[in-house]
Amino acid sequence: MSKLEVTVIGAGIIGLAAAYHLVEAGAQVTVIDRDPEGDKTSLGNAGGIAVTEVVPASAPGVARRVVGWLFDPLGPLSIRPAHALNLIPWLIRFAKVGTPKEVERISHALAAINSRVYNDLLPMLHNIGLSAQLQRKGALTVYETDVGYSRDAREWACKRSRGVEVEEVTGSEARQMEPALGPKVRRAVFTRQWSHVSDPASLLRGLRSWLVSRNVIIKKGEVVNVAANSASSISLELRDEGHISADRAVVASGAWSGTLAKRLGDQVLLESERGYNTTLQNPGITVERQLIFGEHKFVATPLSCGLRIGGAAEFGGLDAPANYKRSAVLVQLASQYLPGLRTNGGTSWAGHRPATPDSLPVIGACSRQPNVFYAFGHGHLGRTQAATTGKLISDLVFRKTPPIDMTPYGICRFT
Repeated sequence: MSKLEVTVIGAGIIGLAAAYHLVEAGAQVTVIDRDPEGDKTSLGNAGGIAVTEVVPASAPGVARRVVGWLFDPLGPLSIRPAHALNLIPWLIRFAKVGTPKEVERISHALAAINSRVYNDLLPMLHNIGLSAQLQRKGALTVYETDVGYSRDAREWACKRSRGVEVEEVTGSEARQMEPALGPKVRRAVFTRQWSHVSDPASLLRGLRSWLVSRNVIIKKGEVVNVAANSASSISLELRDEGHISADRAVVASGAWSGTLAKRLGDQVLLESERGYNTTLQNPGITVERQLIFGEHKFVATPLSCGLRIGGAAEFGGLDAPANYKRSAVLVQLASQYLPGLRTNGGTSWAGHRPATPDSLPVIGACSRQPNVFYAFGHGHLGRTQAATTGKLISDLVFRKTPPIDMTPYGICRFT
């Protein structure tokens, strides 16, 4: 009996994790990407396995803070004026899902995925020989004011209700855990279930190498449309390269997935939420675990290649040039919390996070092509949810019943 032939569109962490689980389930897999080995969000992100992040970005109170962030040059959010009108439908939906009832529903759906992360991630890392990449040291969220800490109290309560272990610590206790922190830190929260990988780029390359060793074809090309050949076969149209056939296809092109979904007849609210970071190869300080700066919404992660300081959310579309001043701002902010930080000589980077207004990924079948499946829109949680998304996609492709209710992640929620 011939193997099921599946084409995965996208060679980022989501696409490669889907390919991994499909191979494990017995499929013959081809991965197509415009630049398979190019610089992706999966390569340059902060490396967090953020299983504790079960509260959507639209939590009550956030919308009121957006205006202040937009006028703060050191704030965590910016919108390019040329893109503002295009963003309106996304922002309207963002506001609508900011009610307590909606946050309750969305947090339940996020927790359903995140509670499975280690069950799916640990075996994958073991099988590809990269278990040592995972650093299970927790994360420390620090606050410089009692007001900032109190503002997040509702979110911490929501996380506790979803099974997240939350340990409140004083500023002094935080400095005992991380001596590089300065006196600016007054309070902190330790979440021990959080972890991080030691090098996001090495993990992605290692997964790609494993797939190639299992006869996965990784092909350069751009899929511009998918159509049905028959009830059991589909045709993928490549720009300037004709067509290829497959039994199933998975759309996992990150922030670029919305265009293909629309060509397939599905409406989706998907935006590029560009993030920035700077990696300091010689930071002059030692940090043990991922640090999250509560008031300013950015992180510092100790990686094998240096200390990576990243965050920010910039909405400007997919074509706007990067503004690396955002990277410099984050380093400036970090130095206020980490007084011994050596800020010179860093490498700046920017990447497109695929963001939905309800903070839930799109995982499920295309509404008009039952042999096409979606796996995109993970926002800040792409690396966190990749292995579990891959497992869920594999179940759907092989017509198995997934272990969780897939309704909240369907693309039909946008119509």
